[in-house]
This record gives sequence, C-alpha cells and structure tokens, in this order.
Amino acid sequence: MKLGFVILIMFLAVVAQPALPQEANGPLGKDQVLDLVKFGLASGELAKRIKERGIDFEPTEDYLETLRKAGAQEAVIQALREARPQPLTREQVGKLVAGGVPSQRAVALVKQHGIDFVGDERYLQTLRVAGGDDTLIAALREASAAATGELVVLTSPNAEVYWDGELLGRADAQGELTTKSKLGAHALTVTLAGKKDFEQNITLAARQATKIQARLEDLPPSPGTVRENPKDGLKYLWIPPGTFMMGCSPGDNGCFDNEKPSHQVTITKGFWLGQTEVTVGAYKRLAAATGRQMPPEPNFNGRMLNPGWGDEAMPIVDVTWDEAQAYCGWAGGRLPTEAEWEYAARGGSTGAHYGDLDEIAWYADNSGSQRLDSASILKAEWANYLKRLNENGNGLHDVGLKRANGFGLYDILGNVWEWVNDWYDQNYYQSSPSQDPTGPASGQFRVLRGGSWFYNPGFVRVSDRFSFSPGNWDFNFGFRCGGEVFVP
Repeated sequence: MKLGFVILIMFLAVVAQPALPQEANGPLGKDQVLDLVKFGLASGELAKRIKERGIDFEPTEDYLETLRKAGAQEAVIQALREARPQPLTREQVGKLVAGGVPSQRAVALVKQHGIDFVGDERYLQTLRVAGGDDTLIAALREASAAATGELVVLTSPNAEVYWDGELLGRADAQGELTTKSKLGAHALTVTLAGKKDFEQNITLAARQATKIQARLEDLPPSPGTVRENPKDGLKYLWIPPGTFMMGCSPGDNGCFDNEKPSHQVTITKGFWLGQTEVTVGAYKRLAAATGRQMPPEPNFNGRMLNPGWGDEAMPIVDVTWDEAQAYCGWAGGRLPTEAEWEYAARGGSTGAHYGDLDEIAWYADNSGSQRLDSASILKAEWANYLKRLNENGNGLHDVGLKRANGFGLYDILGNVWEWVNDWYDQNYYQSSPSQDPTGPASGQFRVLRGGSWFYNPGFVRVSDRFSFSPGNWDFNFGFRCGGEVFVP
C-alpha cells in the first residue's frame, strides 16, 4: 500500500510539471511544446514562452495540425510560425560548460543552433579553463566559420552590392538589399553606372541588423564637358581640379608687384565656369524674370557701343560687382574666386597668354576697324589714346569669336574685364593659402581679371590683377559665373 502511494505521487508530479531542457532558458523542443499543449498551459502563456525562448525544430504543417487536434490555439500556432531556433550567445555557451552540461550535449546544441559570435582564441582558451574539451572547441571553430548576421544596404535602386569583392545582388526598386553573411570584418562596395562607387569597411554584428546608408554621389563630369544652364541659357564648362603656378608667368617681363611672388596653388574641387562672358541676352533673361533694370547702355566718349542693347551676343557691361554677384546667384552659382579664374584662364598653359594674342583676345590693338600700336599711342598722351581708339571704332565684340583656351573657354582674355569674387590686396600673394585661396576677408576694392578691348597688350595677361570699387561700373567691365552652377 505504501509503495503504491509513493508511485502515485511520483506520477502526479511528472504530470504536473512537464520536462524542460537542462538549460533553463534554452529553446523548447518539439515534444515539449506538444506536452505543454496537452497539459493545458494557457495559450497566451505558451505563446509568450515560445517567443522568449525560441524552438529547436522546424514546425511542419503536419506537426501544427497535430497541435491543433491536441487543443492548441491560433496564438500558439502563429508564435511557432514566427519562431526559429536561436543561435547561442558566447555567454550561453560559457554557462553550458561552467554548469557541467556534458560535452556531448553541449556539442549537439552548438551544432543544432549555431552561435551568434566568432569564437576567437582567447575565448576558446577561457572555455578550456572552464572545462571545455577538444570536441566542443572543434565544434565552436566550425560554428564560428558559419556564424552569420543580417546586413541591410540602403542605396540607389538597382545598384550592385559587392561583399568582399563578390557580387551579393542588386538593390530593389526602393534601393534596399537585405542578406545574411558571416560575422566579422568585411569590405562593402556599391556601384551604379554614372555614380561614384561607395566603399566602406563593415563589421557585421550578431543579434541585430547592420544597416548601411550607401549614398551614391554623381560622378564628376569629364573635363571639357559643356552643358547649358536652363535658367540663363548660357553654356557652362566643367573645370577639373588641379594644381598650377599662380602669379607672374615664367619669362613675363611685364608683371607688376601685385602679381608676385609666383606660388603653387591647388584647386581641390572641380567647378563649372561660363564658357563665355555673360551676354546681353542672358542678362535680359534676368531682367525679365526678376524685374531688375538693364544697366546703362555703354557709352565711350559719346559713341554708343551697343545701342539699345540690340546685340544680345555682346558681353553685358556697365555692371557693378554687386550686380554681377546677384546675377550669378540667380543663375545658380557665384563669381569665381581669383584663383579659380586664373587656373581656368591658363587652361594648362604656363605662359602669360595661352596662345597668340591676336588669335585669342580682343584688345586695343585689334578691337577697332584698323590695327593700332596701342602701347606706343598710350606713351604719347592719354587724351590722344582715347581719341584714337574712339575714332578707330574700338569696342565690344560678340563672345566666342576668338580661339578658346585649353579648357575650351572663350574670351577669358580680352573683350571685357571680368569681376571675380575676391577682395583686393596687392600683397595677398605673400601669404596666400596653397589650397583653394578665397582672397582677403575684407577690403575696399574687388578684383577684375583678363583685360579688355580698351587696354593695351601689357594688361591682357593671365596673371594681371586690376581692382575697382565694387559699387562702380565701367563700359568695359563684365563677368562670367562659376562655382556650383546648376546645369542638368
């Protein structure tokens, strides 16, 4: 009687408490879930435990149907569909060893679930101290090689994603690619035609998705690319970055002190620059769009140089520095810096001119009806210089008629002086930065470059610097825009 009573008590204890795995927080097994359903554990509680602990099996449809017949609710079925065997953490493996779980069982769990870390030599040595044997260490080495994490790349649609040099695939229409890969350090490269490659070293971690924002920037245009700005209708040319000697050119005996010393300058970023000076027609677009008045018509000692602004291919003149800068801002850019202007004007040349002066520029000798020796005339008398140029019909010419420089820019020398962004300091070159100089922080005058139809050849040189009050204008002052001018 006593023996029977003891057996009954033991049976009831087994029924009341279903068998759980030796690891208190380990995943639930196939038979355990079925037993818990049969034992009548509340559906919400069972679903919660499944979500918290995971499962160590793949729930087939036949198995799920068996659970339904045993009384499982849909909450349990859904939890099982969403659950997957969870990889073991480095702490969980350590607890298995330190807790005295037999090596055979620990190895089986590692092989069944995998691990979410890479077991380095230091960690493996620590496990040996805790009691791990060679069989477990070998299993961990094998699992480390297979341990994976989730990678999410957010980039441009259809971009190709490379992982350690191997193509993973293409981003979808929303610009996303999700995959799994081995944990640890990797090299990510994302490419797309017309875009600059994105490259980054990534350390893939476990138990969380590693999300990478791989923004692809547009490739810079090829040197010499010409595009039309839809706002002002002018063509702009891409000037690549580069290094040049700024200031007095080798062998140029006409340099002034403000062009010295010659010094090396690097333009670190490419930029757009107007292929020609801003024309009358382009400025009329500004006037129509903004209500701004046209400048006064250019008048040279009573002779109109462009009556009624009728020739729209001539450069706009009689504009102040402020008006020039305002126009460039409206067009989507800015006035170029003095360094950008000279770098672009040289077009790769180291000389005072980028070609024969008559072939590339309109200046006092060739801008009238007959050729003059303007330097000799100027030596005689200033008043006579003005009279001779006026009688000879010297003046403005349509842009783009002379030969372009090495970058493809027209009239960068001659025709009209061009306002640039910098304040003027005659001694600036003595302390100018070697990269992307922007001129003094303040000043009284702004810089003009390039010479004009009105000046003798001594001023029509790539290094010549002229200054004027930014609020004043003249019949041979114009400009061209540059910088980050918007072009499609």
